[in-house]
Amino acid sequence: MIKNYDEYFKDKVAVITGAGGTLCSVAAIELAKKGAKAALIGRTAEKLEKTANSIKEIGGVCGVFPCDVTDEKGLKKTGDEIYKKFGRCRFLINGAGGNNIKAMTTNFVFSKDELSPDKPEGMVGFFDIDPDAFLQVLKNNTIGTVVPCRVFGKQMAEVGEGGIINFASMNSYRPLTRVPAYAMSKSAIVNFTQWLAEYFAPCRIRVNAVAPGFFVNERSKAYLGTPESGLTARGKSVISHTPMGRFGNAGDLTGTINWLLDDRAAAFVTGITVPVDGGFLSCSGV
Repeated sequence: MIKNYDEYFKDKVAVITGAGGTLCSVAAIELAKKGAKAALIGRTAEKLEKTANSIKEIGGVCGVFPCDVTDEKGLKKTGDEIYKKFGRCRFLINGAGGNNIKAMTTNFVFSKDELSPDKPEGMVGFFDIDPDAFLQVLKNNTIGTVVPCRVFGKQMAEVGEGGIINFASMNSYRPLTRVPAYAMSKSAIVNFTQWLAEYFAPCRIRVNAVAPGFFVNERSKAYLGTPESGLTARGKSVISHTPMGRFGNAGDLTGTINWLLDDRAAAFVTGITVPVDGGFLSCSGV
């Protein structure tokens, strides 16, 4: 049963997009522990069900709502379903999004080889990136945040209260190599968060963002490795630039999310992006 129940969150509806992912699944479970009704949104029902099962095991309340967050018509329908099942959305976490390998380069910097008709097999330079994949990354990360803010922000505005958290990234501050589309989209999230915070202030909706550093998930294991199995060259570089000397775990993020959503603790906080990065942004690497 629920052990760290919190009267403030009890029976309030928390909508979490990307709730089948490593970070947002843990955020959803944490909010359910506090007594919130967790509406889990994502494209893959199977992943959402795993999160739902974890919530049910602790006696929490949740619902699974498979949906594409870039489809406003479809999300409006989902929003109506959530309202009928649980009530009006009070908290929104926009965690849906991601990257696409077809929108990434293999080169860290330009090489004349990428212009050669005999360029090395597998080399992908900036000129080789699939433009459709690039656009899809931009859409997933930006429109996939805008649409939920419109759908669930409207529910909040109707009663004049709410809290929204968007997901930014280390790429929001520094464009990391090889991921131009992802970096571009995540920098946009910080700007949009500031814009929306000012816009929603009159109806008492606070809008903030979190910027996770390098966290452990299946994707990071593939690109960065793990201390147990061995780090890739990129993983070693990340750790060498992280003063705390490790990757983040999903639980490292929940305290910041809980704080930003809590009107008691963060009543005068809106329009900010909080890095949760083990000091990555503070390290010059020199």
